[in-house]
Amino acid sequence: MTDFRLPLGEWVSQLVAWLQDHGAGVFDTIGGLVERLTGGVEYGLSALPAWLLIGAIVALGVWRKGWVFGTFCALAFGVIVSTGFWDQTVVTLALIVSATVISLAVGVPLGIWSANSRPVETVVRPVLDFMQTMPAFVYLIPAAMLFGLGRVPGVLATVIFAMPPAVRLTALGIRQVNKEQVEAGISFGCTPAQLLFKVQIPGAMPSILAGVNQTIMMALSMVIIAAMVGAGGLGNDVLAGISRLDVGLGFESGLGVVLLAIILDRLTESFGERRAKRTAA
Repeated sequence: MTDFRLPLGEWVSQLVAWLQDHGAGVFDTIGGLVERLTGGVEYGLSALPAWLLIGAIVALGVWRKGWVFGTFCALAFGVIVSTGFWDQTVVTLALIVSATVISLAVGVPLGIWSANSRPVETVVRPVLDFMQTMPAFVYLIPAAMLFGLGRVPGVLATVIFAMPPAVRLTALGIRQVNKEQVEAGISFGCTPAQLLFKVQIPGAMPSILAGVNQTIMMALSMVIIAAMVGAGGLGNDVLAGISRLDVGLGFESGLGVVLLAIILDRLTESFGERRAKRTAA
C-alpha cells in the first residue's frame, strides 16, 4: 500500500470557495428569485383563513377521490390544527410547492430533451444517478455556503434531491409514446413543436404526472431535512424533538408530516390515474 490519497474533498472545497469568490452576483440573483417565489407562495397561503384553505383541499379531495378521502382530509387537518402545528404546516406546504415548481420547470424540459437526444441522455443519466444516491444531508453544505442560512438553501437543496424523478419519468413517457401516433403526426405535416405538444406530451402525460407525484413526495422528505439550515416549517419541530429527546413533540410534528404526505400523494396520484385510464381507453 502507498501513501497516495486522492484529494477529492479538497478539490470540492476549493471549487465551492472559488464559486463564492467569483459567482457571488449570480448566486445572489438566484437566491433573490427563489426567495421571492417561496415568500410569495408562503404569503399567499398564510393570508388565507385556515378554514378556507382546508375547505378547498377537502373539496378537491372529494372531487378527485370521493367522500371517504374528503372526510379523511378534514379529520387530518383537524388533528394538525388541534395540535397547534397549522402555521408550520403552511410553511412546509409553501416550501414543497416552491421546490416542486422549480423542479418541474427544469426537470420536464430536460426530460423531453433527454428523450429526443442520445448524447444528452448519456450525460444526464449519470448526473441523475449522482443526485439520487448522494446522501441528502450533503446537499445542505454547499447550499448553505453559497446562499447562507434560511429557506433559499433549503429549497435549492430540495430541488436537487427531488428533480430526478421528473426528468426520468418525463423521458420515459416520451419514449413510450406510440410510434404509430408519432409517425401519423409527421405524415400529416406536424412541425417538431406541434408533434411535441399535440402528440408526444399528451401521450406521455400519465408518466409525467407520476413524475410530479414522486417529485412532491421527495420534496416533502427533503424539506424536513432542510430545516437544519433554517428552512423552517414542521422540520424545525422534528429537529427540536430530536435535540430535546422530546418524544411528544417529535410524534406530533412527525404526524403532521405523515398526514400532509398522504393527502398530497393521493391527490397528485389521482390526476395520473384518471389520465392513464383516458389514454388506455
